[in-house]
Amino acid sequence: MMIVVVGISALGAAAYVYGTLKDDKIRYDRRIIDIAKSKEERDQNVAAPAAQEVAPVADRPDIPSHVPYLLIGGGTASFAAARSIRARDPGARVLIISEENELPYMRPPLSKELWFSDDPSAVETLRFKQWNGKERSIYFQPPSFYVSPKDLLYVEHGGVAILTGKKVIDMDVRGNKVTLDDDSHISYEKCLIASGGTPRNLPAFERAGEEVQKRTTLFRKIEDFKSLEKISREAKSITVVGGGFLGSELACALGKRARDRELDVIQMFPENGNMGKVLPEYLSNWTTEKVRKEGVNVMPNSVVKSVQFKDGKLSIKLKDGRMVQTDHIVAAVGLEPNVELAKSSGLEVDSDFGGFRVNAELQARSNIWVAGDAACFYDIKLGRRRVEHHDHAVVSGRLAGENMTGAAKPYWHQSMFWSDLGPDVGYEAIGIVDSSLPTVGVFAKASQKDTPKAATEESGTGIRSESETEDTASKVSIPSSTSSGPHVPEQGEDYGKGVVFYMRDRVIVGIVLWNIFNRMPIARKIIKDGEDHADLNEIAKLFNIHED
Repeated sequence: MMIVVVGISALGAAAYVYGTLKDDKIRYDRRIIDIAKSKEERDQNVAAPAAQEVAPVADRPDIPSHVPYLLIGGGTASFAAARSIRARDPGARVLIISEENELPYMRPPLSKELWFSDDPSAVETLRFKQWNGKERSIYFQPPSFYVSPKDLLYVEHGGVAILTGKKVIDMDVRGNKVTLDDDSHISYEKCLIASGGTPRNLPAFERAGEEVQKRTTLFRKIEDFKSLEKISREAKSITVVGGGFLGSELACALGKRARDRELDVIQMFPENGNMGKVLPEYLSNWTTEKVRKEGVNVMPNSVVKSVQFKDGKLSIKLKDGRMVQTDHIVAAVGLEPNVELAKSSGLEVDSDFGGFRVNAELQARSNIWVAGDAACFYDIKLGRRRVEHHDHAVVSGRLAGENMTGAAKPYWHQSMFWSDLGPDVGYEAIGIVDSSLPTVGVFAKASQKDTPKAATEESGTGIRSESETEDTASKVSIPSSTSSGPHVPEQGEDYGKGVVFYMRDRVIVGIVLWNIFNRMPIARKIIKDGEDHADLNEIAKLFNIHED
C-alpha cells in the first residue's frame, strides 16, 4: 500500500509541474533560451582568444596582455619547448620573449661550419654547408612559421609568436605576471624560464677601459659572429683567450683564415693544453699540437694580469711577465647563467652550480619550469648538475614543454655534447668529463671514415645530437673477440680514434668518443646502468674501435 501511495505522489507532482509550465509557456521558453546562452558563453570563455576575433586588426595591441603559455628566452630550449607544447596541444597559443632581434637559431655553427664556408654570402644569409655537404640555415624555422604577437590570440588554431628585442625585468610569481623593459605587462597561465647565459669576462678586461672593451669580443650571438668575421678580414692579429670548447673551435676557425691571409692567430689559456679541464693530459697535449698545425700560436700556462691600449695595439701582460701585442681579443672563458629574475620572483638559485634549482620534472613552481643553461637539475645517476650544451637545451626544453601540457615526466636523459676542430677531428662526450678524475683510454688507428665529415655523411645531419639525442641502447653485449687487443695510449702517439672512460669509485661516470661517431646510445647505456667495471678493456670492445 505504501508503494502505491508514493507512485501516486510522484505522478501528482509531475502533473503539477507540467501544468505550471504549460500555463506559463512564455517564461518556460525564456528560461530555455537563457540556459542555451549560458552554455554558449561558457564555451566562449574556454576559448577566449578565439572570441577576440571581433577586434579590428588596427585595434589589437602589439603585445598581448595575457597568454596561456609564456616562454622567457629565445634560444634552443624555448624553441624546443614551443614545438613540444604545440605537438601535445595543437591549439596552444605560445609567446616567446627574446632579448635578441633574431628568430630562434642554433648556436653551434657560429663557431664551427660557418667559418669554413666557401660562400662569402653565408655571413649574411647564415646558410652554410655541413661537413656532409648539405646546406641548411642556422634558423630553426623561417619567419612564416611564426604568427605575429598581435595576432596570437586571434588566429583560429593558435600558434607560436615571438617578441624580439624585449627583456623580462620583473616576475610576479604569485600574480602570474611579468613586466618587460618597456613597462608592458603580460599575465600567463604557465611559464618557462629559458633565459640562457651571458659570456663571462675576465676582471683584467673589465677594468681595462673603454678602448680595450671596444676591441674585445665576448662570443655568443649572431652579431658576435658577424663582427668577428669582419674583424678577421681586417685585423693583423687576433688573440683568443680560453682553451675550452669554444676557444679551441674559434682558434682553429681563425687559424684557417690565417692560412688564406696575413693574420696572426694567438690562443692563450692557464691550463697545460687545449681543453685541459676536460681531456686527460696526453690527449690535451695532442690536441694542442693539432691546433698549432691549424696555424695557431698556442700559449698554454698563460694567465692574463692586465691589458692596455697603446699606440693602436692591445698589450696583454701575463703574470709571468710576458707581453703579447694584438689587434683584437676574443674572450671565451665560460658562461654565467642568467638568473636576474630570481630577485623579483623569489625562485631559488643553486649556490654551487648556479642556475635556478628545479625538481625532476624541471619545475621551479607548480606553473613555472626552467630549461637549458639556466636550469640546475638533479641527475639521478650523477647528482645535481647544470649543463651548457646544445643537446641539453633541446632535450630539457622539449621535456619542459611536455610537462607544461600535463605529461609529468622526470628528466633522466644523459645529454651529449660534441666539439669539432675542423672537418677532420672531433669528439663526442657524455656524462661528467673532468680531467681531474681517473681516466682509462683505448685508441686505434683511424681511417678516412673516422672524421666529423664522414659522420655527418652517414647520419645526414650536421648537428649530430639531432640523430642521437635520446637514443639509448636497450642492451649492451660484449663481443667475443676483436681484430686486435685494446691498446692503452702512450705519450707522443697519434690518437686517431678511441674511447676515454672517466671513473669514480670504479664506476664509469663519463665517456669521450674521440673520432668515433654514432655510438652514443652505447655510451648512454653504460652510464645509465652505473655498474662497477673491473675490466675496462672489455667495455672498450663495445665501441668496435678496431673495425676497419
